[in-house]
Amino acid sequence: MNAKRNKGCLRRVIEAFIGFVLVVALIVVGVPAAINAWVCGSTRGSFEQVSQAQAEASTFNADAIVVLGAGINWDGSPSDIRLAEKDRLDTADSLYRAGVAPKIIMSGDNSDSSYNEVMAMAKYAKANGVPAADIFCDHAGLSTYDSMYRLKNVFSVQRCVIVTQEYHLYRAVYDARGFGIDARGVPCDASDYANMDSYEQREFLARIKDFFGIITKMEPQTKSEPVSLNQSGTVTQW
Repeated sequence: MNAKRNKGCLRRVIEAFIGFVLVVALIVVGVPAAINAWVCGSTRGSFEQVSQAQAEASTFNADAIVVLGAGINWDGSPSDIRLAEKDRLDTADSLYRAGVAPKIIMSGDNSDSSYNEVMAMAKYAKANGVPAADIFCDHAGLSTYDSMYRLKNVFSVQRCVIVTQEYHLYRAVYDARGFGIDARGVPCDASDYANMDSYEQREFLARIKDFFGIITKMEPQTKSEPVSLNQSGTVTQW
């Protein structure tokens, strides 16, 4: 009788343990997957092709086209993932020329004096004929989250068109909306990019981080005085 009772207790312990493991597995796997699904699903409808953004330019009235940095070579040319940055800048150039917005904001990393991502982007745009006065540089866009925080709190952007690769665009638009910006996204996947698997895996985790950052309204790494877009962008170029 005692043996049967012991076996019954052991079985219940094993069943409880298995149940616990399954719950933990569901939390560890299911919650991140659900967050990613929400971030992507809630923003996908705001993606536009260049032609659509051009057609709706007069009704949307974007304050700026926002180009997010993708790294640069140390010689100052765009970019570490070369084609990715070039495609972002070329797409932004097309949108600007079509009158989608009167200004372009380059947002990226200039945390080191020898590494000025945004000025490399600005130089590329100016070489292609974009007036220097219409190019603003956000030197403290150290992350996508920081860039979107600063769009709202430094540059006072209310409406914008964000240009980056599609895998990255979900998070960028989500973050922008989290700060109250009416954001649309234009994907610029014009090329085949190296190491995309690793970038997409990293992006999966970054969406989770930013999801909670938006909830808590996490402060950015760098704060700055407000910058008005009603002036020449050259004041931000250094």
